[in-house]
Amino acid sequence: MSFDIQPKHLQNDLIKLVPLQETDFDKLFEVASNPLVWEQHPNPNRYKLEDFTNYFKGAIESKGAFLIVDAATNETVGCSRYYDYNEEDSSILIGYTFIGTKFWGNGYNKALKKLMLDYAFQFVDKVYFHIGAFNYRSQKAIKKIGAIKVDEFEVEYYGEASKLNFVYLINKN
Repeated sequence: MSFDIQPKHLQNDLIKLVPLQETDFDKLFEVASNPLVWEQHPNPNRYKLEDFTNYFKGAIESKGAFLIVDAATNETVGCSRYYDYNEEDSSILIGYTFIGTKFWGNGYNKALKKLMLDYAFQFVDKVYFHIGAFNYRSQKAIKKIGAIKVDEFEVEYYGEASKLNFVYLINKN
């Protein structure tokens, strides 16, 4: 069985992940246009149309991005993606994730990570996460689900200047 980094449908009780489409731009930007979403992110200006347009273009081109949708209401929750699959290292990255403030603190991020990890661990032994050095909220959340910090380095986000990121790892075991 080969690793499809953008399966047609992943779902649990709280959320469903649907492959990101060009037609999702407006509803996703509506969630992303809140500056609080990006406050601690390496690019705090992604709430602006030009910066978000660049983010969205990269997401579409990645062929691994998902629209996160509330399973009960079909509301747009945010976006995440798989990227940098390395068959030789048996690893993949999960990232470029954002969740609308309305959904913070309600289990959506945990449900998202569990869904994505459970799927990925059918194909790989390691999942990495790049998290901005000053994104304390995301660092705290990823540690809560068992990730450990393994490295620090500059990451060049799609079409953006490089920024210091911490690398976290969760092993299949």
